Amino acid sequence: MNPSTAPSPHASAHRSPGARAPFGEHLRHWRQHRRLSQQGLALEAEISTRHLSYVETGRAQPSREMVLRLAERLSVPLRERNALLVAAGFAPMYQARPLDHPDLAAARQAVDLVLKGHEPNPALAVDRHWNLVAANAVVPLLLDGVAPQLLQPPVNVLRLSLHPEGLGPRLANAAQWRAHLLHRLQQQIAATADDELQALHDEIAAYPFKGDEDAAHGAPPASHIAVPFELHTGLGKLSFISTITIFGTPVDVTLQELAVESFFPANAETQAALQRLRASLPA
Repeated sequence: MNPSTAPSPHASAHRSPGARAPFGEHLRHWRQHRRLSQQGLALEAEISTRHLSYVETGRAQPSREMVLRLAERLSVPLRERNALLVAAGFAPMYQARPLDHPDLAAARQAVDLVLKGHEPNPALAVDRHWNLVAANAVVPLLLDGVAPQLLQPPVNVLRLSLHPEGLGPRLANAAQWRAHLLHRLQQQIAATADDELQALHDEIAAYPFKGDEDAAHGAPPASHIAVPFELHTGLGKLSFISTITIFGTPVDVTLQELAVESFFPANAETQAALQRLRASLPA
């Protein structure tokens, strides 16, 4: 189940600074992670290279406006922008409220409407670490045979889809789907520098796997418009393509990190099977 061309996460040895690290260390981490020189970032932020150097070394203290400008130019996620602000001596700017918080009621309603409205096709919402936040009534019907421990919260949908005791053995295109998910994780790690995602990537990559690795790296057939998710089920082999929906202008950390993945039938057989499945869904 599946948030620019990005380098492999192993291309950089940089790790996120600790919470107590000075602002300059945080800034240098993100600048190097984005593969920018001091001169390049200074041009982007419209400041002098000397001043940027002073900020990185702690010889100059940035203003709140400067912290936010640099974070914007570096495409730093909202959660990490808060860390930058705190490191520079300012209060966090972006709230991180749970999706069931009253102030996010409209957002939660929007997510629920998308999930319910997508039935009888499966759809689910995940957080930044691919932990399941919500799903429509179709998703549980596709999880027969999954080990109970993989369904204990928090349910990680990437682990669930590739684990030997999850959906892994039922994948009809295991090599292709495995390569696709690992590549998606690499892109996300490159964008966020998230150590927990790196650990998830390493865990999934280490799962025992028997398949045609060469096929995983080949181009999909010309008839495909996306990498399909193909699963053997009691309804037969189902084939899906998926889309990801995110909130367009989030100012809340939770909303920025939330993604809704909607699966669509990739062929007539899957569409017919899902229509048969509709009869078992709650009204």
